[in-house]
Amino acid sequence: MKKVLIIDDENRTRSLIAKMIDSFGLDVATIPEGENVQSGIRAIEKHNPDIVFLDIQMPDGTGFDVIRSSEKRNFEVIFITAHEEFAIKAIKFSALDYLLKPVDATELKTALERALKAVDSNLKAPSQFDALHSNIQPHEKRRLVLKTQESVHVVELDQIIRCEADRNYTSFFLRDDRKILVSKTLKEYETLLSTHNFLRVQQSHLVNIEYVDRYDKKNGGAVVMKDGSEVPLSPAKRELFFKRLENI
Repeated sequence: MKKVLIIDDENRTRSLIAKMIDSFGLDVATIPEGENVQSGIRAIEKHNPDIVFLDIQMPDGTGFDVIRSSEKRNFEVIFITAHEEFAIKAIKFSALDYLLKPVDATELKTALERALKAVDSNLKAPSQFDALHSNIQPHEKRRLVLKTQESVHVVELDQIIRCEADRNYTSFFLRDDRKILVSKTLKEYETLLSTHNFLRVQQSHLVNIEYVDRYDKKNGGAVVMKDGSEVPLSPAKRELFFKRLENI
């Protein structure tokens, strides 16, 4: 039986989440224990949970402080938060999960089932928490966590040359000639990366503007990247593309 620890500064929220989880009929034991950073750290050390639901804003700090200060990091974490855009983006960059308050039962069950699958895959990644620590710092370089079936990769954004869609998968082409295939759509990454000098130049292609070498007019027009790869440029994106090039 998997152990699910719930850390939140509101006793009512802890109890409500525990009751909802118990109603799902899954093979888990809920532990609604931990009302602030210090008691949350102690609860993790005491119970060694498989999954932690973790509030972000607490009286003596944040859920990020709990992660950073815990010696044991061998669990899946699902953050619980009000709509805090910066925190949510940092969580997404780190390939971690979150729920918005008030917690919806259907979303809770989906997130919990996803976390249980991750626990069963035995693919633990303390590096995700390291990436999260970097991503919550306003002036640090963003680091993107890419999860495949076999590995967890932590990649700095300036290492990514381009991304290419393959149905519900996305291929990342990196500066060191690596190619990483992840089971998320290009649209999800466009949303994350569009404010970091990435541009979707065509339906299946997202490029790092910093790695554009030139625009080639032949064959209907193509963007040539510094690694020699070519991607088509949609006529609808042409004006925006050249405007972004001017701003480099």
